[in-house]
Parts: sequence; C-alpha cells; structure tokens
Amino acid sequence: MATITDGLLAFATTAVPADAAGMMRLSLFDWAACGVAGAQETEFAGFRSTQTAMNPGPHVILGGGTANAPTAALINGTLSHALDYDDTHFAHIGHPSVAVVPAVLALAQTVGADLATLTDAATIGVEASIAVGLWLGRDHYQVGYHQTATAGAFGATLAACRLLDLDPVQSRYALGLCASMASGIKAQFGTMAKPLNAGLAARTGVEAALWAQAGMTAAEDGLAGPLGFGATHHGQGATVDLPRGSADWHILTISHKFHACCHGLHAMLEALATAKLSADEVAQMHIRTHPRWMSVCNILTPQTGLAAKFSYGQTAAMTLTGRSTSRIDSFTDAVTQDPVIRDLRARITVSEDARLTETQSEIAVTLADGSVRHLRHDLMTPMTLDQRANKLRSKAQALLGDAPSQALWQAAQERDLQAFTDQLVIS
Repeated sequence: MATITDGLLAFATTAVPADAAGMMRLSLFDWAACGVAGAQETEFAGFRSTQTAMNPGPHVILGGGTANAPTAALINGTLSHALDYDDTHFAHIGHPSVAVVPAVLALAQTVGADLATLTDAATIGVEASIAVGLWLGRDHYQVGYHQTATAGAFGATLAACRLLDLDPVQSRYALGLCASMASGIKAQFGTMAKPLNAGLAARTGVEAALWAQAGMTAAEDGLAGPLGFGATHHGQGATVDLPRGSADWHILTISHKFHACCHGLHAMLEALATAKLSADEVAQMHIRTHPRWMSVCNILTPQTGLAAKFSYGQTAAMTLTGRSTSRIDSFTDAVTQDPVIRDLRARITVSEDARLTETQSEIAVTLADGSVRHLRHDLMTPMTLDQRANKLRSKAQALLGDAPSQALWQAAQERDLQAFTDQLVIS
C-alpha cells in the first residue's frame, strides 16, 4: 500500500505549472522582504555572528555576511520568520516559505542554479510541506507541535532533493533522515525560538539531502512507516492527494500577510479597509470570529506594541484612526495608550461564532446616526496574481522603503540568482 512518502517521491519530479510557479515567485519576493526587514532585528545579532564565525562559507546571509550552506539556511530561516510576517497556509496551520526557501536558496548557490530552477524546487517543497501538514492533521498541531518546523522540514528536504537532482532511492533516504531531525514545539511561541524552529527546518532540509547524496541511508519510510515520524508524533495519517498536472495545487490558496500582526486579525482588518470608516462615524462595533482566535488575538487592553498585534480592539481602532497596520513601526507601546485609541477600544466587542471558518470575520458597525453597517471578509477570497502582487509590493515598500523594495521586486522576476541575492544584503 502506497504511503505519503511514496506520494512525495513520485511528486518530486512533477512539472510545475505556470500559476503555481507564479504564486511561488510572489512568495519568494515576500519572503525576501520579510527576511531583509527581519535581519534588522538586533536581538538576533549574537546568534547570527556566532553561527557565521563557527561555520564559514560562501552562502549569502540576509542582511549581509556569509556561511556554509546548512548554516545559511538556519540563519535565513530564522531571520525571515523573526517578524512573523511571512506567508501562511491555513489548511495545515504553518508558514511554508520560511522553511523551504532558505534551504533551496543555499543549495541553489551550491550548484549554480538560476532563479527559475530555485522557484520550481521551492514550489515542490512548499506543496510537500502543506501535504505533510495535512497528513499529520490537527491532532499533531493541537498536542503542541509547530507544523512550520515539522511538516516544513519534510518540504524543505524534498525541495532540496529536487534541486540536487537526487534519485528516488537517495530522496527516500533523505526523507528518512529528516524524520530523525524534524522538530519544533509551540511552547516556543512568543520567544526567539519560534523563528528558530523555521531555521532548524530549513537546515534539516539541506543536511538531509546532502547526507543522502553522500551515501547516508535511513529507514525505508521514516515518515509514515511503523515507529516513524507520524506514528510517534500524533499524526492522524489523513488521506492527502498531491497535485497531478496543473489542478489542485495547495500553493494557490496560500495566504500572505498584509498586516503586521496576528493572522487571526486579518479578515477583520481587510473588512474594515474596504469600508473606509472613520473613528468619528463609529458608535459601536461588534466583531465575530472563529472560536480559535478568541484565546489567540483578543487581548482587551494591550499595554505594549507586541500585545497590540494580538488585539482585535486595538488593531480595529488603529485602522479607524488611520494608522497603517501594514507597518511594523505602527505597533508601539505608545499607541496602546493613545486616549483616542483607548476610547475606541471601549466601544468594540468581540464574540466567537462557530459558523465562521478560521479565515472569515463578520463585523456589525453601529454608526453615530444609529444605522448599522454589516461587513464581512474571507481571506480565501480569490485574488488575481496581479492584485496580490500589488498588495505585496505595497507591503515591501512599507518594510524596506521605495528604492530597495523596487530593486528587490525587479530581481525576483528575473532568472539571475546573483542579482536576487545581491538584494538580500542591507546597504
């Protein structure tokens, strides 16, 4: 009987359709913008300098510097998730690009691949990580594993195998080796170790593929076999169909963050953005959300900029007063104490609604004249690639500035890998 591992090995050589590759190009651009901005977070300076000193090499590090391939993947995965502003896939509750892209970027520099080859490998890896996340199921996540790190490591490994052109036997062993290394727990959320989880997954992908290429063997099915990763990590073993041909690629439903806060707030913020309401117009506001988010991002009276990123009332009030939630620097301690914001927060209530999915939010706004406006948004509402690109370019501009974001966008559209990596260094 075929297992998820068999499916992944068959999928590794699949031709990538244009729409899936196009979405991956956008995610590559978004990953780089988040990573370059994340590289400016000074709290990771010691980690970065220690790793590069111990593991020298020629591979580019976000923000500047170089290291060997596994270390570059580790650092770049960590820095690109430092702001928690990178892409998400709700079906498997994970951030795909931060585990996969750093792995293929490091190995693309190793073998001299171009950006198109890197993009194809990354697309396969992102798709694989989502598939493994679906196969592991919600039990794996709910018990405490961080799917970005666990499922992400297998996606990074399969992407690395494709980039290195490993044969099916070597790729099978690489996935088996990954099964002994994939790790990451939700206990790390809120600490520097959460983005480290992503970096560890990226490094695992590089090392597992390189070791298999060098002749290291492993369990025939370390992922789905007896006593394998799934069986020992609360995997549900759900049935998952990997894409065949051009249809049903999960990457096409990837969700990019357009607000620098918890993803649970984004449907509400998108609904408010389309309404174009001002603070003076709002008498009362009631927000309905999926029950999952009530314990995640409903801090009623945030006192810090970080806590503000997990508050419906705070972020709604910021939007109504014209503060851009797409900007990292909007989330300060001071904004939580602004008297206008605090007054608005007091007029906003939130309740759970099990009818809604995790990507939906509904809002009832009572206006000053007594009338009521009903707003709704679903993050799964289709966008064209052009619409998504425009929103991502605006996000990058807010993160990096006009000229750097434009240069990064241009480099991400070409085939020249060197031109792209040149934009990852902070000048």
